[in-house]
Amino acid sequence: MRHPELRVIGSDGSQLGVLTSRDALARAREEGFDLILVAGHAQPPVAKIADYGKHKYLEGKSGKDKKPKGQETKGIKISPRIAEHDMGFLGNNARKFLEHGDKVKVTCMFRQRELAHPELGKARLEKFALGLEDCAVVERPPSLDGRQMIMILNPKPGAIKKDAKNQDVQDSSEEV
Repeated sequence: MRHPELRVIGSDGSQLGVLTSRDALARAREEGFDLILVAGHAQPPVAKIADYGKHKYLEGKSGKDKKPKGQETKGIKISPRIAEHDMGFLGNNARKFLEHGDKVKVTCMFRQRELAHPELGKARLEKFALGLEDCAVVERPPSLDGRQMIMILNPKPGAIKKDAKNQDVQDSSEEV
């Protein structure tokens, strides 16, 4: 019976050359490691002598870094009795979040007897959205959920500013 040949990488990263699978496995066991198939589609296949547990740990760790970062949801809390200056300040923060490309969840918290007048909270949330209409679209209109009224704002497609890092990158549709 003929054993397949493998290109083998040693535990220290050095190239050991092309060995049969039986010889490569024997060498890995001598060193106290495992034989891991790294590139099975290559000709000849590539195997590495290493600790399998450590290999899986590093593989999982690098896999987490490669996940694309999705759209974050930033939260802003207001009350039905919020002052105009505070409303403007929180509006500016929301504008920064929206220009960065994040969603904004605006929560109006009601205390004790304020809950008897939910229309005041709804008016505040609508005024908040009106102040951001140039850079935001209301994804979810104000709705009462227990002691809080929630509204979600999405950034308008044209309102997102590019980061300084991304400004130098050429878009595939742009000419040089």
